[in-house]
Amino acid sequence: MAFTEKKKLLELSPDKIVPNPAQPRLDFPQDELLQLAESIRQNGVLQPILVRRDRDRYILVAGERRWRASRMAGLKTIPAIVQELSPQDGAVLALIENMQRSDLNFFEEAAAIYALMQDRSMTQEETARRLGMSQPSLANKIRLLRLSGEEQRMVLENHLTERHARALLRMEDLEKRMAALKTVIARKMNVAQTDTYIKSLLEQEGQAKRPKRTFIAKDVRLFLNTIDHAVQTMKEAGIGAAFQRKETDEYYECVVRIPKSAAHKAS
Repeated sequence: MAFTEKKKLLELSPDKIVPNPAQPRLDFPQDELLQLAESIRQNGVLQPILVRRDRDRYILVAGERRWRASRMAGLKTIPAIVQELSPQDGAVLALIENMQRSDLNFFEEAAAIYALMQDRSMTQEETARRLGMSQPSLANKIRLLRLSGEEQRMVLENHLTERHARALLRMEDLEKRMAALKTVIARKMNVAQTDTYIKSLLEQEGQAKRPKRTFIAKDVRLFLNTIDHAVQTMKEAGIGAAFQRKETDEYYECVVRIPKSAAHKAS
């Protein structure tokens, strides 16, 4: 991914910097910010933040934790690399920076990728290329958003993995999926156990929905048509065969009459 190389290092007032509206990270724990602020008071900001200029202000691209902690620490200025970036490139860089630093959980990553695509009118293929991902991987990531907010919360609070979440997505029914999720949590299932459990639920559901009587009826009609075709063939050969069929709620009654004279001629 090619970004313009025009950049410079400046000391900027934190008040002239505003958060990135495309910031993918949504959670900044207060206790972590307090620890970082104390470290900045003692040692300063060791790594400059990255910003892009927007008229008389600067928009954060990377380093929002450092910027927030610097304000808490009372710093008058903060080292910042000012880079000429388009809003789209800024959004892409912000997402990449957070993904590389593992600052996002997998649901936040999925939401950020989807928001980037929607806000910048980017296709899955283009977005995957800009982020250095394969298109199937990106599609699988976005599919995670099909889980409800409550399901996402339960997955994260119980330390389940992205693979757990993807296994649950195989179930379409929200109520049944929630019940399955609660079972996975209660039994502390690993990914392999979850896969097997979800597969068994889907198989049971498939068996319950299978239209057994209709399937058998179709097969019986095939046999009846075969008999009818055989009788028609005999008629075309000059044999006065007849086929009568009666259908009730419980059975088919079939009567085939072949003249004995036709049987004697054949012998």
